[in-house]
Amino acid sequence: MWNRRQTSSYPSTDSLIGYGGTLEGKVHCDTNLRIEGNFSGEILCEGTVTVGEQGTVHSSIEAQEIIVAGTVYGNVTAQRKLILTGTGQLHGNITAGSLSITEGSLVNGAVAMTMTEQPATETAGGLHTVTPKNKTGKRRADKQSSLEGA
Repeated sequence: MWNRRQTSSYPSTDSLIGYGGTLEGKVHCDTNLRIEGNFSGEILCEGTVTVGEQGTVHSSIEAQEIIVAGTVYGNVTAQRKLILTGTGQLHGNITAGSLSITEGSLVNGAVAMTMTEQPATETAGGLHTVTPKNKTGKRRADKQSSLEGA
């Protein structure tokens, strides 16, 4: 009875900053965040941050995944993946595990890729030469060495 874990009975929901809305400050969320309005400040998200086509963000963004279809002014860090759609504009530095840039999007900044998995340490596809067994050559060598001894 006393050892039961306390779990929240409230399901997690996604957050939305809707079109026409303006928000300033620091947002920290454990779920997904979608921005269709204006935001200024800092975003830390454990899920996916989506900046919609009408969204404008003046902020640094750190999240697992980031999708930019609107305009972002600030540095972004995507632990897994960053997607820039054809209408997306990003004015800032990018750090991401994976990057997808669609034709028509705009990037103005530096890009740094992070490694999510360690590369293989063994050499890839080295050329291995196999010497075929040539019995006739061996016989000739045997005959030659026996002739040399005579």
